[in-house]
Amino acid sequence: MVSPVTVVKSEGPKLVPFFKATCVYFVLWLPSSSPSWVSALIKCLPVFCLWLFLLAHGLGFLLAHPSATRIFVGLIFSTLGDAFLIWQDQGYFVHGLLMFAVTHMLYASAFGMRPLALRTGLVMAVLSVLFYAFLYPGLSGPFTYLVGAYVALISFMGWRAIAGLRLVGAAWRWTELAAGSGAVLFIISDVTIAVNKFCFPVPYSRALIMSTYYAAQMLIALSAVENREPVEDYRLSKAN
Repeated sequence: MVSPVTVVKSEGPKLVPFFKATCVYFVLWLPSSSPSWVSALIKCLPVFCLWLFLLAHGLGFLLAHPSATRIFVGLIFSTLGDAFLIWQDQGYFVHGLLMFAVTHMLYASAFGMRPLALRTGLVMAVLSVLFYAFLYPGLSGPFTYLVGAYVALISFMGWRAIAGLRLVGAAWRWTELAAGSGAVLFIISDVTIAVNKFCFPVPYSRALIMSTYYAAQMLIALSAVENREPVEDYRLSKAN
């Protein structure tokens, strides 16, 4: 098992561009009421830096690890979703929603179906149904079913990330903790978006949404580094 200190020393320098880009976003804090290509670039830059973070491990690493490739592609769809949401008041909210739906499917596929952790899945299913019931009075038109489908997808992604958590024993791995923590933060970010848009204004919503979102994406990108099977093992697992 790789120690956290070793992780910080090896992966920290590769994340410096991400941290700088995130700081630029929060320092500039461009008004969301005036969308522009500049604001889209500033918002998308931190996640783009996570593309570079994974590419810094080499193209061969991505080709040899199918789950890491899926996370990389998920980051690409996330960037597209971020760009669409810059113009959400101009009618592009659904486009952003669909991009992030694809992202969650890719992430869930990367986290895999083992271990199954049915009790965790049941808890996530109950929570997602309760949350959708909470949102339902504020939904109308296509959002009635689109939001329902999205809640189901992000809950499924969260289940698959949390299912892999093993916090004690020799099997403990920091990348599984990163995946689970990242999924929880992503859910918090999207819950805040949904409540703020469909229910009532959330104080400091933008700061809460973006801080948890960027942290979530960083942790999920980190989860791709160590704990996924190489392509040979992946093929064998599919054959079995």
